Amino acid sequence: MKDALASVVRWRPRSHQTPRYIDNRIREILYRRAHPEAPWLTPAAIRLLATMLRPADRGAEFGSGRSTIWFAARVASLTSVEHDACWHETVSTKLKERGFGNVDCILAGEDQPIERGGDSAYARTALSFADVSLDFALVDGQYRDYSAKYIMPKIKPGGMLIIDNVNWYLPCRSHAPSSRTTTLGPAPGAWAEVWHELAGWRTIWTSSGVTDTAIFIKPGQEGL
Repeated sequence: MKDALASVVRWRPRSHQTPRYIDNRIREILYRRAHPEAPWLTPAAIRLLATMLRPADRGAEFGSGRSTIWFAARVASLTSVEHDACWHETVSTKLKERGFGNVDCILAGEDQPIERGGDSAYARTALSFADVSLDFALVDGQYRDYSAKYIMPKIKPGGMLIIDNVNWYLPCRSHAPSSRTTTLGPAPGAWAEVWHELAGWRTIWTSSGVTDTAIFIKPGQEGL
């Protein structure tokens, strides 16, 4: 417990050292230690996704990591987009060691400044998917605004768009650090467009008090 508390103090500036935040941060640290292979999403989102994903699902993720192997064990196929060559190789090696052949690992280097993310090879990887062809997509990497914008039409009705650290980009009432208020509105870039489109989607917003993960469910009946 002392180690966990020390990690909290080092991890955030004093402006975030409230009793509530410290308690939430300790809970998160203990959860990560108890679940070393869980994705870096909120525990609530992980529990929900474990029940919502199906073996026949086809998905995509922007940002490789623990989630890549976690998804690979639960769905039929996954396309994982990563910008860092070394990390791409690390994740690819881990997938081979685990015997997962259902993941297409794409390396798309960061080739544009953040304000021109819409022109990046990374975000535009989403355009290679057919419309309404994916059951889910996780946005947790580079150029998150354009990755979300471009992948939304590719998700099936009833499918899921998962955005991690969503409180940094979309207005909310979260108590997690760096959250955007309703007064601030969406973050710069394409977030205003994403926020407008998501207004018609069912929203499951989860928070650990440290960070937030939202699951947006596309309207319409699957198969229609």
